[in-house]
Amino acid sequence: MRRRAVLPLAAAALLAGCGFQLRQAPDFAFDSIFLAIPDSSPLGSELRRNLASIPSVRVLTGAQAREQADVVLELSSELRQKVVVAQSASGQVREFQLRSRIVFALRTPQGRQLIAPTELGQQRDISFNESAVLAKEAEENLLYRDMQTDLVQQLLRRLAAVKVV
Repeated sequence: MRRRAVLPLAAAALLAGCGFQLRQAPDFAFDSIFLAIPDSSPLGSELRRNLASIPSVRVLTGAQAREQADVVLELSSELRQKVVVAQSASGQVREFQLRSRIVFALRTPQGRQLIAPTELGQQRDISFNESAVLAKEAEENLLYRDMQTDLVQQLLRRLAAVKVV
């Protein structure tokens, strides 16, 4: 009976002693950011939500807010591609590669470049079966959404790496 009580305490002590800590929100060198991203962009919406959930950062909107922000994030390109990777002997598609790429830059309102134009990309492979077209379409949408989430997380890590504003 004592061993059962000691085992969870020992496991907790080991985890606490190794320095384990849950991932926390990144620490940014700026207090406010203006996103020069179209409102119709799904990636922009997810990025706004992620930044709004961080209490130390304000996401500014509106034309005059661009000059008031500490930094301006510009998304110059957002591209989704679907490329045929494999075909059967009869020429039917068997596998696709889904690609998602963005190009962004971070500047101060005065134009000083903090992050040069940078391209981030994700890719996923998906098999295709013509007898399950609707299921594959739903899977494709889920994979694009997953890639978008990964790109937003990469972008947030890049923003957190900026130390001087």
